[in-house]
Amino acid sequence: MSSLTASEALARAAAMRVLSYHLELDLDRGPDHFGSQSQIACEVMQATDTFLDVTPHRLHAVELDGVTLDPTDLADGRFPLHLDAGEHRLLVSADMAYRNDGEGLHRSVDPADDTTYIYAMSFLDAAPSIFGCFDQPDLKAPYSMRVTAPPEWTVLGNTRASQVSPGRWELAESAPLATYFVTLVAGPYHCLTREHDGIRMGLVAVRSLAEHLDKDADELFGVTAAAFDEYHRLFGIRYPFGDYYQAFVPEFNAGAMENPGCVTFRDEMIFRSQVPDGVRSGRARVIVHEMAHQWFGDLVTMRWWDDLWLNESFAEYMAYRVTDDVTAFRDSWVEFAYGRKRWGMAADQRPSTHPVAGNGAPDAAAALTDFDGISYAKGAAALKQLNAYLGDEVFLAGVRTHLRDHAYGNATLDDLFGAWERAGAEDLRAWSMGWLRTPGLDTLRVGEGQLTRIPPADHPAQRPHGLTVRRVDADNDGRDERLQVVGDATALPWGPEAGTLLIPDARDETWAKVRYDEHTLAALPDRIAEVTDPVTRGAIWLAVRDAVADGDLSCELVLDLLVAGLPAETEDIAVSNLSWWADVFLVGQYLGGDTAASGRVAAALDRRLYTAAPGSGLQLAAALGVAEVSTDSPRLRRWLDGDPPEGLAMDADMRWLTLTQLARRGGASRDDIDAELARDTSSQGVVHAARARASLPDVDTKAAVWTRILTDHELSNAQAYALCEGFWRAEQSELLQPYVARYFAEIASTASFRSGWLVAETAQLLFPSYAAEPATLDLADALLADESLDPGLRRSVSDSRDDLRRAVAIRAG
Repeated sequence: MSSLTASEALARAAAMRVLSYHLELDLDRGPDHFGSQSQIACEVMQATDTFLDVTPHRLHAVELDGVTLDPTDLADGRFPLHLDAGEHRLLVSADMAYRNDGEGLHRSVDPADDTTYIYAMSFLDAAPSIFGCFDQPDLKAPYSMRVTAPPEWTVLGNTRASQVSPGRWELAESAPLATYFVTLVAGPYHCLTREHDGIRMGLVAVRSLAEHLDKDADELFGVTAAAFDEYHRLFGIRYPFGDYYQAFVPEFNAGAMENPGCVTFRDEMIFRSQVPDGVRSGRARVIVHEMAHQWFGDLVTMRWWDDLWLNESFAEYMAYRVTDDVTAFRDSWVEFAYGRKRWGMAADQRPSTHPVAGNGAPDAAAALTDFDGISYAKGAAALKQLNAYLGDEVFLAGVRTHLRDHAYGNATLDDLFGAWERAGAEDLRAWSMGWLRTPGLDTLRVGEGQLTRIPPADHPAQRPHGLTVRRVDADNDGRDERLQVVGDATALPWGPEAGTLLIPDARDETWAKVRYDEHTLAALPDRIAEVTDPVTRGAIWLAVRDAVADGDLSCELVLDLLVAGLPAETEDIAVSNLSWWADVFLVGQYLGGDTAASGRVAAALDRRLYTAAPGSGLQLAAALGVAEVSTDSPRLRRWLDGDPPEGLAMDADMRWLTLTQLARRGGASRDDIDAELARDTSSQGVVHAARARASLPDVDTKAAVWTRILTDHELSNAQAYALCEGFWRAEQSELLQPYVARYFAEIASTASFRSGWLVAETAQLLFPSYAAEPATLDLADALLADESLDPGLRRSVSDSRDDLRRAVAIRAG
């Protein structure tokens, strides 16, 4: 299917508007296909030659104003149309294929009870695989829907669904929606409902997760209600889409999708097992993020995909702010410092970096590749800064004006900035140019008495930084000073001093690479445990890990810092994030699987494991970290056999992680995995088993896994990701050496039977990240020279190649 270009979308929107859609979907035709009929009313302002978007299994009929057109005119997902000025009616009838890649109308069977579940994911350009439409974000229209389904099924969508007879459902007409928001959730789902402030709230999950959904219902409803109250206060506009269902669906690619009235989430967020507190906090932020979209994204939608940040950056900022302000979870900005910000900063340093706003996406496929840490984390950090610069009163007044002026329509960056300026902001063009329209990030380096700002050579810009500098002397006496960095060098209130920590951006307020002075670096291993503010510790770890990746700091120093800091760490978010980074990057990529290094990290985590309160989230995070990095297979086997540390619950997910780590190190067999799967026959158990099998250091197993990933058209998205995650292991480098060249020779072929998210994600997960040798870089360069590469696959290879370049340089240094 051809990807819609920005120029095509502009021309189509100038020529016409869509008045309404009425959809009829028949889901009771068997496991492969469903019936789809679209009735579209549109108005054409001037005669135009255009096209309808539709990607059917079989196109039966297209009628224009009662005249039958030739279905064979369909080519490459486009049906050509000549429309005269005036109103028109289109009828499109087709058989569509169910999908198993997390896009379109996704169908899955729960192995726990052999029940079938369906959900629709229309983002970014998958709507035409569900119904014929004019698929672009600025042709919004109301939708109504009729659905035929097996009689025992429940049907949900963007509006309230009513069962008018057994297996027949009608969904009321919606407010105007973009095509990529249209959803449907159907199957024998378990549903809970409550009312809050006149809003019907619903929670939905597959039946095999019913007891776990029931257990978490109070928490989920509570977060949702608190966020509704706060958004009503902040935005001055009530939630505009009627009921609000949150459906936790199987085999979902993203964290969630903000469909108005019926948000879909990955069902791993219904926890079957104990999780660290930071994971619950993360779930709350996803809920609050999707709720922000109901106003920013759904009520007011960007005109074209290059303003995607208007959706994601704003929702990201509001999620961290609102979750921290009004829910029981008060660690959001801690997580931002440890996790989310590092993701965005890594993206902002790669060759593929792009502006937050106006990234110039020429078509929808290119726009999907910029759905990354820049659109989310950097945009959120920029908005946080802008809020501090404008003040909350002006910031929110502009947001309210923007939402009122463009409700149920589309808007651009200029529209939003115009609203802020009308609310009292000064000219924001210079700020916008530095922070939103220019990619890259500055380096702030501590020198003798000054902080030097070094912009990236490829993307120089004047970026002001408002931040806090913290000085902690040898007696652990701390002092903070605000600093405005507006030029190339700014005087510091204190100079570097032996035994003293000098921490710029101690409250994690700006977006920059920070480089410490030599005295601070020398003191950190002995002093890190004395830093009591978890956000400041997060800022330190962000700076240190970035410096290691750049080759500015030795792996030995950061290893010493981990050994000193992990046993005293109080935040499970930090323990989880640092142990994962140590396993994947420090030990795996930078140190080539060094067992002595992993042993030191495991020992540090072990000390945290046995000093944390039994049964606490902190203990669990430490135990998960030990399982990830430890090479002590007999000990992990004892955990599985019933002798774990006091308070550690060896529930389903903890058992699977432990078994998978045993498998990767040769301490478990296929029979062990089969036995565990017999204990846990859930869909998540099946995925865990696939990952564990792929981890086995066995020649025949690796060959079979490789063949499935590279050739199996029927492999679901969840299964594909699990196999890729298990395949590469740093300690299996010799065994896997033949697959390094094979990756670059064969991965492009997967775009012939996969698309969108799935082809990009499998290319990224299967990249040979531990083969940190110049020859691997050469192979990557040769592949990237192929101009025919799928855009998403190209982006995954390019970004992974850049990460590998850093690892090669570190090993060579």
